[in-house]
Amino acid sequence: MADKIKDALKKLDYEVDDLVVTESNRPDLGEFQYNGAMALAKTYHKNPVEIANMLKDILVKDSFFKDVNVAGPGFLNLSISDEALINYLNNPDFSYAKKNKLIFLDYGGANVAKSLHVGHLRSANIGEALKRLCNYLGYETISDTHLGDWGRPLGLVLLELKKRNPSWLYFKEDYEGEYPKVEITSALLEEIYPYASTKAKEDEEYLKEAQLMTKKLQNGEKGIYALWQEIMEISKKDIKKIYDRLNTHYDLYKGESDAEKYVPEMLDYLDKQNIVEESEGAKVIPVSLPNDKLEIPPMLLIKSDGGILYSTTELATIYERIKINNPSEIWYIVDKRQELHFTQVFRAAYKSKIASPSQKLVFAGFGTMNGSDGKPFKTRDGGVMRLTDLLESVKKESLKRLNENILENRDSIAEDIAISTVKYADLLPNRETDYNFDLEKFCSLDGKTGPYILYSTIRMKSLLAKASENNYKWQEMKMIKGSFTRELILLLTNFDNVLNNSFQAKSLNDITDYLYRLATSFNRFYTENIILKENNEDLRESWLYLVSIVYKVNKILLDILAINVPERM
Repeated sequence: MADKIKDALKKLDYEVDDLVVTESNRPDLGEFQYNGAMALAKTYHKNPVEIANMLKDILVKDSFFKDVNVAGPGFLNLSISDEALINYLNNPDFSYAKKNKLIFLDYGGANVAKSLHVGHLRSANIGEALKRLCNYLGYETISDTHLGDWGRPLGLVLLELKKRNPSWLYFKEDYEGEYPKVEITSALLEEIYPYASTKAKEDEEYLKEAQLMTKKLQNGEKGIYALWQEIMEISKKDIKKIYDRLNTHYDLYKGESDAEKYVPEMLDYLDKQNIVEESEGAKVIPVSLPNDKLEIPPMLLIKSDGGILYSTTELATIYERIKINNPSEIWYIVDKRQELHFTQVFRAAYKSKIASPSQKLVFAGFGTMNGSDGKPFKTRDGGVMRLTDLLESVKKESLKRLNENILENRDSIAEDIAISTVKYADLLPNRETDYNFDLEKFCSLDGKTGPYILYSTIRMKSLLAKASENNYKWQEMKMIKGSFTRELILLLTNFDNVLNNSFQAKSLNDITDYLYRLATSFNRFYTENIILKENNEDLRESWLYLVSIVYKVNKILLDILAINVPERM
């Protein structure tokens, strides 16, 4: 449509760079709308209605359009002919060419030796879906969960293990042999960290011991480092198990410890750039800009006591990623409350020329997930809810609602439904929006919910399976009958816009909303037409063909969201 309007404008000697055709907000006047006549009227000092009418006179001769009319101050309303829609549907191309661009995505952010809690959910869900969206659109990606595996939290865990097990050979400084396996479980690590963290706040001597233990780890003391590796192995296994449940998969399981290796090299590089300044005994990189509306403090690089900070390892991580992978873009899918931290780090990366001006460093901050009361998601006793506990509660509710006639694979079906419930709810609002997770609401088969989308998709698949059993064929669209049939086809034409809007916004809400609109439109179409009993073979084939395309699009989009479709529900 845009191309045809451009061609018509050229015939009228009007030049436009960007031309936008939108879905009409007045479907009684047309299916699509072009409002550019007003802007052209200002540029060329003409009447917008006159320009719109001249456009209409050209476009009505094109068989692509069923109707073209002008309304109001120069709105051009357009409706597509059946012939054009049938041609579109019979030549579907939902694929994208490969692009010569590497996007590095940092999401997840799990902390070693600690339970994943509900605060880790959004980063994993949004990040995984954005990665899959990039892949579908033809971009190469590398994903990294960037584990919190270094620093004081690990020092606390190691110290408490020493307090409880002083005889372990890991703690013998003069020991030279192999270290025997010791009994460490993920449950033990989960119990130790909060205990040690609380004790460090109450006992100053304990805190000093933890700081010393952290230094021993970071200096690579043999026994301490070997025990840390043991903890890492156990924690990674546990973290992967939960991420696997969420269909979240990473190319890399690197952490702060990996970036630590690049800190000396990076600091030497920064010194040569002459951008590091002294400030009260500490080393900083000034990053404020003249047009800043709010004050942006310098990025603290090295503390006055010689210690490095999270911002230092963050910058070293960018240094590492660009040196090894040289991506075109790096996306950080993290809590939006970390925006200042990433603003400082990104500016330091550009100022130091670690990142070139052409390399995009993107902060994709997200809002918080709250309970149904709008308050932070907590357990009944007021603690932070573990992610596994949330998933189990949703799975339990899904089992309750599962069709009682389903006897086989009930557990795995309930698991798929539970994950779809959590993911769809998490991706439904705009990425930056806080939202309330309501178990009853989001497990429902009605409304904008994961179960509703799954149910509709299974209905499509079931209809096609029954048609196949009856030896019905669906090779092409031959005719259009009924308003809901047309509505469904028009929705399909928006597929490309939806994906590109989601990519540009780094948010999945366009896709989740589009899935809901498709499902709702399909269900209206399904209710209006007795498809399998239709005697007109051309009409039946057309309807079945349409269902097959809608089913394909649904599957593509659900795969982007990392949602599995069960056989039944």
